Amino acid sequence: MLLKPVSARKPLSLSDREASAPKSLPKGDELEAKIDKQLERLCELQKVFFADNRHALLIVLQGRDASGKDGVVGTVIGAVNPAGVRVNSFKAPTPEELAHDFLWRVHKVVPQKGTIGIFNRSQYEDVLVVRVRQIVPRTVWSQRYAQINDFERMLSENGTVILKFFLHVSRDEQTERLRERVEDKTKNWKFNAGDLEERELWDDYTAAYRDALRKCSTRWAPWYVVPADSNKARNYLIAKRIVQTMEGLDLKYPKPEADLKKYLKALE
Repeated sequence: MLLKPVSARKPLSLSDREASAPKSLPKGDELEAKIDKQLERLCELQKVFFADNRHALLIVLQGRDASGKDGVVGTVIGAVNPAGVRVNSFKAPTPEELAHDFLWRVHKVVPQKGTIGIFNRSQYEDVLVVRVRQIVPRTVWSQRYAQINDFERMLSENGTVILKFFLHVSRDEQTERLRERVEDKTKNWKFNAGDLEERELWDDYTAAYRDALRKCSTRWAPWYVVPADSNKARNYLIAKRIVQTMEGLDLKYPKPEADLKKYLKALE
């Protein structure tokens, strides 16, 4: 199974059933082997990507609490050389950030060419949380879909390749993961009582995600819904999509400007 971009022309349910691992994927050791193969290939591609230096790659991770965003960063992105990766998380905006347009804090950390940038949450918080929590009026957040599309198109036209993944976790699976954060001492630090308040707004967030994904899945910055109840399936599908995207960039190691053979004698 391969991930397909969200289409603005088709309905998007985001049902709990769709959060399960696809039946077409293998299980156990076979899936583990497939993941390893994709991560090995990703590592190879990232080396060329860094040297090629013609593109930047921006990977956006969105999802409900406990959907596995940190897990993707640790497992999938963790397979490559950290020197070529920049990870940014977006929490509640600071007073300085609020004094600018909502994209200001995002634009200044967009990855430079040759690097992979990870947004753990992103500009989409400003059409999700602010909508559900009614932080700004509808007249404000409803304009932001087009503003985000224009922003992402500008990045794309200037060499940034954009992939956006919505980690789709079911309500029952989220319950188990939040319970684990309470019961497991090594995960207590991850627990936030505010996550329980957000669960009460599950349907409101589902509606907000549907609109954001459908309105902002474009040719230059597609959204992908990733079944996230299974960590292994989630990691495989994301790694596979990143690898396919990078393979399509015709990456090459730069040729030396001079004949380097003459320097061999100096090394004898």
